[in-house]
Amino acid sequence: MIQIDDKLISEDIFAQSFVCNLTKCKGVCCVDGDTGAPLDKDELPILDEIFPKVKPYLRPEGVTAIEEQGTWVIDDYDGGYVTTLVNGSECAYVIFDEKGTTKCGIEKAYEDGAVDWKKPISCHLYPIRVNEYKTFSALNYHEWDICSDACTLGSELQVRIFQFLKEPLIRKYGLDFYNTLCEAAEEWEKEYNS
Repeated sequence: MIQIDDKLISEDIFAQSFVCNLTKCKGVCCVDGDTGAPLDKDELPILDEIFPKVKPYLRPEGVTAIEEQGTWVIDDYDGGYVTTLVNGSECAYVIFDEKGTTKCGIEKAYEDGAVDWKKPISCHLYPIRVNEYKTFSALNYHEWDICSDACTLGSELQVRIFQFLKEPLIRKYGLDFYNTLCEAAEEWEKEYNS
């Protein structure tokens, strides 16, 4: 683990290659899984506020799930906040393009200028998962077999996880943190791959 301020960063974030390959996986991470996407507490009122503007972008079954369960729910497993699911399956905010690839209805609304919030930070940061503790945050690589094509593409393009996730890392922690992370990655590279 590498420590930057109050954050502990898994070395996998420097070592592993990753670039989402939607043409291969079709965005199955938004469909598979046991629960919705993790949400920060400060994201809950945002989801409540933007839902009327996002609603026209969503599938009818997603709208129904949200209207019945709410814009977010509490995870039965760990008590955390997560996005609502459709029939215990895909995220209620998921939409599908003409090729059957999942997209985020919130992100589509953002791209169209209907809302000014891109999507939950946990989705934007994936495959990094952040665990919050009392005195620090732990940033870990969440390895999932459905992302094997992303690892392959990342290797081909020589893009590491922290590089692929530049935008969301800056969104969450700021440019100074990201620059420090890049410096730490360079030092790590010298030490372990020289």
